[in-house]
Parts: sequence; C-alpha cells; structure tokens
Amino acid sequence: MDRWTTSDIPPQYGRTALVTGTGGLGYEDALALARAGANVILAGRDAGKGAAAVQRIRGAVPGADIVFAQVDLGSLASIAACGERLRASLPRIDMLVNNAGVMNPPERRTTVDGFELQFGTNHLGHFALTAELLPLLRRSDAPRVVTLSSVAARQGRFDFDDLQSERGYTPMAAYAQSKLACLVFALQLQRRSDANGWGLRSIAAHPGISRTDLLPNGAGSDSAAGRARRWLWFLFQPAAHGAWPTLFAATAPQAEGGAYYGPAYFGETRGAPSIARVPNRALDLGDAQRLWEVSEQLTGLRFDGSRGGREYGTATSVATSSRRHRALHG
Repeated sequence: MDRWTTSDIPPQYGRTALVTGTGGLGYEDALALARAGANVILAGRDAGKGAAAVQRIRGAVPGADIVFAQVDLGSLASIAACGERLRASLPRIDMLVNNAGVMNPPERRTTVDGFELQFGTNHLGHFALTAELLPLLRRSDAPRVVTLSSVAARQGRFDFDDLQSERGYTPMAAYAQSKLACLVFALQLQRRSDANGWGLRSIAAHPGISRTDLLPNGAGSDSAAGRARRWLWFLFQPAAHGAWPTLFAATAPQAEGGAYYGPAYFGETRGAPSIARVPNRALDLGDAQRLWEVSEQLTGLRFDGSRGGREYGTATSVATSSRRHRALHG
C-alpha cells in the first residue's frame, strides 16, 4: 500500500460511480475513475461549475463516460429530487463517494432546512443522499460507499445538546464535529450493512492536508486560513495526491469495509494511502447509535433495508417535522 497511486486502480469498465463535489478532491476522484473506465456521475450544487468540470474531464479523457447531476447537499428537498431522478434512470450504483464539504465559514450559517451549515452539509446531506441511493447500491454485486472525514476529526466531539451550534459557534469546532460525524457514519453504516445483509462495503477516508479551495471557499480568501493556503502552498500536497486514500477505498480489492484510510506520512498529512488512526470518540458505540437516530430524525429518512429511501406520506411528514424541531431545538 505504501506505493499505491492512481496507476494501481483496477479497470472500472461497466461500473457506475457517483462523486459529490465538482472541484478539488471531487474533481480528481472523478477524473481518475473516468480514466479507469467507470461511468461517472459528478454531483454538485452549481450547474455551471459542474458542466465545466465535466468538459475538462472529457478533454483529458477522450470518450469519458461522465455526466453532471445537480444536488444541493444543504437541501433535503434537492437531495430527495436527485435520488428520485437517479432511481428512475439508473439500474444500479456501484460506488458512492461522499466527498463534498464546507469548511470554517466565519459566521454561523444554516442550510435551507435550518441545520448548521457544516453539520448539515458534510454529515446530514451525505447521510440523506446515501439513504436515497441505498436501493441502487444494493443492486450492485459489490457496492462501496466511501465517506470523507478529515484529520480535524481528531479534535471533534459531539455536543448532542447543541449539535447545531446555536448556543455558541466556533468555526473549527463545528467543522471537527461534522467530520467526526462523517467518520462515525461510515463505521456505523458498515455495522448496519453487516447486520441487515445489505452487502455494502462502507469505508472512511481522509485526504491529509491538500491544496483545494475548501479553506478559502469557507473561511474566505482573506482569512488567516485562506492566506495560509495561498502563501504557504508548499505545506499542502496536490489535490490529486489528496484523492489517493479515497480512490484506494473506492477501488482497491484489498480495501476493507469498516476501515479508515488516509495518507501514510507526516502525521497522516501527505503520501500514499495507508490505514488511518481512528480517534477514540469515533469508536463509542453509544454515540454512533445516538448520532444515527438523531440523523434519521433530522432528515426524516431511514435505512430500512428494503426501500432505503424517504418515508413518504402526509402524516409521516408532519411527524418528521415535529421530531426535527425537537432534535434541533430540544
């Protein structure tokens, strides 16, 4: 594994991959998977950026089978609509890469559903998308779900009394909590799959410290983090290298379900993919169960093994709205 790069990706012909996030790591994931022959769906909020990314990949990989799918991970309605379109048009999905993210907005912001932006997008958005796409994943003969965490998860902790940071907002603390949630979700999804026979290989990954637009897009280009990204660029590995742990998790035959992969060197900040250290807080089974239940309440979605999608119906919607209000506000 120490020398693994994208040249080691096995042929992916006939396999369908959905990657969230049209820039940075998401772009690199989609580019590498297209080069390996996969049918790639690049999903994101901005149709213009998505179309540009698709054109770039087609220019780099003549004949690439890649399309853009619009989804706003900060909107449960958008996620539901995307899921419905994909379920109606695809026979299956073989790989889901939950990559897109928001990092360190200086002021507390919320999604359209009222969730703190980082927790709502990074964790709840991908929780909901995975639930919506579970029926398609279960039709694959070897489905994988790769969910992106971060080295910041080491500093994360769950404040179940204030998951939405309403009582106090610190950008990095909220980001670390969201990325801890992503890691816990990936591990718990594997446990759920094993218990229910879904056949998923759920894997977590993190990119180390990579040169992407995540910092300047979130904190702002003139923030301390944005200036560090701009002037200390040599401390950040290329985004293409940051994508290696994700691509290993998504394609390598030896990648294990329930595992966590990150860069091998310099405190997991750069290098070829290797087993990453799982923070102790991510191993708390009580927290994992509680996070899963709260996530179901907030999104109104459940993984039931047969449908895996939205709980439809007016009465259910009203109950879900009430549960969501209690989970948000106590």
